[in-house]
Amino acid sequence: MQTVIIENVSRRRFLAGVAATGGLVLAAQIVPLRAVAQEAKKYGADAMPHGTVNDPRVFVSIAKDGTVTIVCHRSEMGQGVRTGIPMIVADELEADWARVKIAQAPGDEARYGNQDTDGSRSTRHFLRPMRETGAAARMMLEAAAAKRWGVPASEVAAENHAVLHKPSGRKLGYGELAEDAAAMPVPAQDRLRLKDPAQFRYIGKGLPNVDAFDITTGRAVYAQDVRLPGMKYAVVARPPVYGGKAQSVDSAAAMAVPGVEKIVQIEGTPPPSGFSPLGGVAVIAANTWAAMKAREALQIAWEDGPNVEYDSAQYEKQLVETSRKPGKVARKDGDFDAAYEKAARKIAADYYVPHLAHATMEPPAATARIVDGKCEVWACVQSPQGTRDLVAKHLGLSPDDVTVNVTLLGGGFGRKSKPDFAVEAALLSKEMGGAPVKVVWTREDEIRHGFYHTVSAERIEAGLDEKGKPIAWRHNSVAPSIFSLFGPDPKHEAPLELGMGLVDMPFQIPNVRIENGEAQAMTRIGWFRSVSNIPHAFAVQSFAAELAAAAGRDPKDYLLELIGTGRVLDLSSSTTEAYWNNGEDPAIYTIDTERLRRVVELAAEKAGWGRQLPPRHGLGIAVHRSFVSYIATVVEAAVAEDGTLTVPRVEVAVDCGPTVNPDGVRKQIEGACIMGLALATKGEITFKRGRVVQGNFDDYDVTRMDEAPRVTNVHIVPHGYDVPPGGVGEPGVPPFAPALANAIFAATGKRIRRLPIGEQLRT
Repeated sequence: MQTVIIENVSRRRFLAGVAATGGLVLAAQIVPLRAVAQEAKKYGADAMPHGTVNDPRVFVSIAKDGTVTIVCHRSEMGQGVRTGIPMIVADELEADWARVKIAQAPGDEARYGNQDTDGSRSTRHFLRPMRETGAAARMMLEAAAAKRWGVPASEVAAENHAVLHKPSGRKLGYGELAEDAAAMPVPAQDRLRLKDPAQFRYIGKGLPNVDAFDITTGRAVYAQDVRLPGMKYAVVARPPVYGGKAQSVDSAAAMAVPGVEKIVQIEGTPPPSGFSPLGGVAVIAANTWAAMKAREALQIAWEDGPNVEYDSAQYEKQLVETSRKPGKVARKDGDFDAAYEKAARKIAADYYVPHLAHATMEPPAATARIVDGKCEVWACVQSPQGTRDLVAKHLGLSPDDVTVNVTLLGGGFGRKSKPDFAVEAALLSKEMGGAPVKVVWTREDEIRHGFYHTVSAERIEAGLDEKGKPIAWRHNSVAPSIFSLFGPDPKHEAPLELGMGLVDMPFQIPNVRIENGEAQAMTRIGWFRSVSNIPHAFAVQSFAAELAAAAGRDPKDYLLELIGTGRVLDLSSSTTEAYWNNGEDPAIYTIDTERLRRVVELAAEKAGWGRQLPPRHGLGIAVHRSFVSYIATVVEAAVAEDGTLTVPRVEVAVDCGPTVNPDGVRKQIEGACIMGLALATKGEITFKRGRVVQGNFDDYDVTRMDEAPRVTNVHIVPHGYDVPPGGVGEPGVPPFAPALANAIFAATGKRIRRLPIGEQLRT
């Protein structure tokens, strides 16, 4: 379990400007879980998006006027973290939400702990520490009141932003007690009195999003909105091929564009480039339009480098061929070869998921300025400390001389955990003598020069007995690894990637072999919402439905039989490398097949599984465990005679442990369904001669409003707080595509094994 150390830091000077109030200020530090620390040590802290060496230290303060300020150290990108995390503190504190303010922490892990907003882990890592921080502050306020009144602490109680003395009816507001409370010792962890969940005012009930008004009225500040006096604007012409560089530059025509001030070459980092800039030629101007027009006028001869031969169509064939050969064994149960040989029937299928672009609503943007040798950055980043460190490295500064201010993010999906764009802004500010420079990425920049979700070929073979039940299962996954960014290309998926729905395949089959074939990375592979869970879930859940059809069985009933009896899946003796359980202790976050069964049954029940449907309508079901949560999705698909696909209804069952903000959970899952639909039907990045073919929403399409599911219902499995919380932001994506593909088969008899679906239904 986690250990939480709460400290009274009211007198510390370093709080100035963030949570300094003259009153009570507490910090909560989480001692990292052993499993997480081991993963961070193995891969390196810079390369770990889900593990962390120093978990969060979060602050709550109470001013003399009674205002409670809660510092949110995670980035807000639409998931509601600036509401969810503070409301946990506020509830245990017995604070009046109307008197709570939220302060966004700058990038500084020494003060705030790990700030990477990824891995769907904000709530699951901070529910307990936030509760304890709020409880400690409440008890210190109660102790201060008891001391002032000269009464036992047992006679006082905090209630709705005040402390009451029950026998006399006396009452003191939080502001009146703040200074006295700051002088009180922090209660020991074993003496903290957490609320009974029945007393919660906010947790489990939800509150309106604290940023909703500003967002809907245009007052919210995103990175694209930052304005500083004397600011310059820049765009960058980047190498069209990963690893390329500018060979020669003729900037005469560009400099003739009115408003252009300077043309600067940015040196790129050769592969493996990590999150550093690609390099290229920057145009700095008085406004963005001038910079963009001048970039068009640049005459650049590019040296393309070794990845110029990358052709995604040929690469797909190579991946599929590799997947059909023996790969590196990642999990072994029983004897697959012997069982497969004697099987009554053999079935095999190939599945393919292409590269995907993040396509965030707000493309990357960052502003930087340098004053007196210190750099300040304003950026839409998911990793503030990572941004701080990388900017410092490229400028030759100490991280202590870099400040990263986190704006709201117009979507993230993992793209904005990579701060290359912030480094570009800092380097260009240096070129301009420290003047503030904003780097703006256009949609074309974001599509053509991003970090892409890995392309993947998945081959599954099964041997069935006479009753159609699988006795042998082989799955070979072949995909370039994210870790090709951080060192020599491993050409194999890391345990982190293998642990995303591959080696933890939950079916009760006696003979299993999970393999991983070689794949060379030809472009920048990066974190993407749900990461490798997407291809693994698509293959496993699609193949499960194929086996059901081969056996002449109902897909839902067959899926439940594959999952088998309720049990805890133990992979300790079957995986060749330690199973990566989303960075969590497997003794606490078990793989519980009973919870898998429950969400399957719930989603099917809510969908009216087995009901009579109109012609060319079908129901498909899929289930997946990711980010230590369990999600089952039932999609109703309708396919017209001309191949037009619509989704009248989606039913999703979610088991994420206890929920802090149920409405937030529903919103996340609804959004995941729309994103899952887009990835399944439209999303594909292709390469020719090392160059991305797509460039904007005309050829990298996304789901439009009229194409979204007509109805999406989300059903949350209730849990008490004795169950550890799971993730929510990402787990809704993986089961959608296979559920949709299975629904299309039910409606038309056509199997979808390659994404995106595109025009496959029209042929």
